[in-house]
Amino acid sequence: MNKDMHVAVLMGGWSAEREVSLMSGKGVVTALGERGWSKVTAVDMDRNVGAVLTALRPDVVFNALHGTPGEDGTVQGMLDLMQIPYTHSGCTTSAIAIDKELTKAVLVPHGIRMPTGKMVDSASLYEGDPMARPYVLKPVNEGSSVGVAIVTDDSNYGHPISAKAVGPWQQFERLLAEPFIRGRELTVAVLIDEAMCVTELKPKAGFYDFDAKYTDGLTEHVCPAEVPTAIAKAMLDMALAAHRLLGCKGASRSDFRWDDELGEAGIYLLEINTQPGMTPLSLVPEQARQRGIDYGDLVERLIADALGERSAP
Repeated sequence: MNKDMHVAVLMGGWSAEREVSLMSGKGVVTALGERGWSKVTAVDMDRNVGAVLTALRPDVVFNALHGTPGEDGTVQGMLDLMQIPYTHSGCTTSAIAIDKELTKAVLVPHGIRMPTGKMVDSASLYEGDPMARPYVLKPVNEGSSVGVAIVTDDSNYGHPISAKAVGPWQQFERLLAEPFIRGRELTVAVLIDEAMCVTELKPKAGFYDFDAKYTDGLTEHVCPAEVPTAIAKAMLDMALAAHRLLGCKGASRSDFRWDDELGEAGIYLLEINTQPGMTPLSLVPEQARQRGIDYGDLVERLIADALGERSAP
C-alpha cells in the first residue's frame, strides 16, 4: 500500500459508546504513525462531519465509530455518496446488523440459532413480565451491552418491575425481551472472511456489561477458549456464516451464549457487531494476536480491504 495516502480516522461522535470510540480511534492513529503513514488525520465526529471530510479530502476513512450513527448505516451512506472508501461494513449491512430483530430476520431462516424474543413497550413492564423469568431486556439498536438488564426472581427490580427501579426501561420507550440463556459467554471475530478463534469471557462479578468490557481487570479473557473442539468449530462456522449472510466486510464479532449442558444445541448467537472495538481490551485485536497478527498489521489489513471494496454494499 502507498503509505503517503491520506487516512482520516473517524472516531468519537455522540453515541453512548463515544469514549470507547475515542480509545479505538487513538489506537489506530498511533499504529499508523508507527507504521510510517505520512498523513493521518484524527476526526472527532460532530454534526459538521460532511463538511470536515470534504475539506480534508482523504483517500480512505478508517471508521472507528461505535453505536449510532457510525454503526447503523448513516455514516456509511454519507461516505458512499461522497465516494470515499471506508473500513468495515457498508450501508445496508450496517443498518440490518445494528437492529437485533432485523438481524434475526436474516439469520434465523438460514439455520443460525438465536434466542426467540419480542419487542415490548417499556411502560408495559410496570404491569407485568413479558415472559417467564429469568429474561433479558435490551435496546434493539445499541451495542457494548449498553442498557442491558437481566430480570430474575430475586432481582431488585420488583414484581412487576417498578417504574422507580433503575434500568433501560427509564431510557428507552421500547425494548427487546429475550429468554435468559444460562451458561458461558463466548465470542468469535471474523477478519477478512476468516473466523479467527473463540474467546471465553469470565466477568469477575455480575455479567459482561459495559463496565466489564472496558474496565481493566473486571473480566478474564480465555483465548482460545477451553471448550470442546466440536463446540469451537460450531461457533467459528456460525460466526463466519452470519458474517457472510449479512454481507459484512473487514472485521465483525459475533457474541454467543453456550448452555454447556446441551452440547451444540446449546449454542446461541446473541448479536453480530460490525464495528468491533480496537481498544487495548478489545477482542478483535486480541484474537488477531493469537493468530500472529499484531495491532498495526490488523489496522493495515482493514485499510487494504477497504481500498479493495470501493463499491460498498
